[in-house]
Amino acid sequence: MTGTLYESAHAKINLYLHVTGRRPDGYHLLDSLAVFAGAGDTLALHPGHGGAGAVSLDITGPFAAGLVADADSNLILRAARLLRAEIGGTDRLEPLHIVLDKRLPVASGIGGGSADAAAALRLLLRAWPGNVPRERLMALAVELGADVPVCIDQRAARMGGVGERLDPAPALPPCGMMLVNCGEAVSTPAVFRSRAPVFTPAATLPTAWPDVAAMVRDLSVLTNDLQDAACAVCPTIRTVLDVLEAAPGCRLARMSGSGATCFALFDSPQAAQDAQAAVERPGWWVWSGGVCP
Repeated sequence: MTGTLYESAHAKINLYLHVTGRRPDGYHLLDSLAVFAGAGDTLALHPGHGGAGAVSLDITGPFAAGLVADADSNLILRAARLLRAEIGGTDRLEPLHIVLDKRLPVASGIGGGSADAAAALRLLLRAWPGNVPRERLMALAVELGADVPVCIDQRAARMGGVGERLDPAPALPPCGMMLVNCGEAVSTPAVFRSRAPVFTPAATLPTAWPDVAAMVRDLSVLTNDLQDAACAVCPTIRTVLDVLEAAPGCRLARMSGSGATCFALFDSPQAAQDAQAAVERPGWWVWSGGVCP
């Protein structure tokens, strides 16, 4: 490998999230429409040092604090280990070094860690020789976490099962989006423990939405089944939602994933950017822009 390779890891947003059931092993079954925002982390891949196939990691950026480049817990290094074993022939794999520029809030319901792991897989496949069929790549992604498969392609998709089953999404109209994170950590297990023990049927979606109004009309009758529980665990989420709903031009405001990041939809990226000043508060992370095609 010569030079440096780059990959973006975009934020994953759940436009709705229905909890449809629960497996015997305790994992909840979901139905969700995931899209990707322009906001994201960046991974840079450099030639490394050490033994054949070694992968090292540095973490920089505004949300680097608290993240550890630990081979057992860090998803990027776990992804490297799984891919190395899948490719085999470690002696022919050059050592590599990854630098993660962490721009997305951590543990915030927008799949940042999963997107980073997926980006690492894409980077390493560009640098190491070997052919990994897509079926095997997706199996590795599932092993890393239920949100990782949808982050491999970073395209809108319908998520099912525990998140690992992917189906085509409706064609999305151009629109704007704002993301707001209040800066408070929210525990996903705590949110699931706090939710009412009821289930919501899977949504019925069209094949396409002609415009933002049609998309918002359909999304408005759907829910994020974790939102009320997350607001009970972290009441500031409700404050964020109230501020977003009052923002000029906001079409729909909702929480993503298990929290604490919330999103608002607008008619255009410019409309979202124009409303940002009305939303910003000390200690809040706010991003506005477009949704990835």
